[in-house]
Amino acid sequence: MQETDQHEKWMLLALGLAREAEAAGEVPVGCVVVAGGVVVGEGRNSPIELLDPTAHAEMLALRQAALFAGNYRLEEATVYCTLEPCPMCAGAMVAARVKTLVFGARDIRFGGVRSKFQIADSPLLNHRLEVVEGTLGMESTAMLQRFFTARRGLRSREERAE
Repeated sequence: MQETDQHEKWMLLALGLAREAEAAGEVPVGCVVVAGGVVVGEGRNSPIELLDPTAHAEMLALRQAALFAGNYRLEEATVYCTLEPCPMCAGAMVAARVKTLVFGARDIRFGGVRSKFQIADSPLLNHRLEVVEGTLGMESTAMLQRFFTARRGLRSREERAE
């Protein structure tokens, strides 16, 4: 199987987790950590549910992967995220020494990898990740757009009802 096919295979799992986040009322972001050809960590956005501002999909997936590995360093891991990681999550990937990051959609407002900051491959830091951008990006973007359009519509209806 070609590398692009592999990336899409794992990103489809991340998209499934993003749908779970959306169903729970969270911003639809999903993340899968793969090492040795198997999923070693997964997460979906859960800050509202867990009352935890750090409960981003990537943070939860990295925590699970580190427990699986028995080590905070994930040097052979590839992280698949539906959305470009924020600075916190990108920094955690650098700290974990993740090998590769594959993400779908850019986060133009808060992106920590390409859009606002270049944390994942900054020459200022002690570790750099290989970054692959745009895998199933259209699907990730469409899901986020639908979510925020619906959320704005709900707020608008609530405001009119008052």
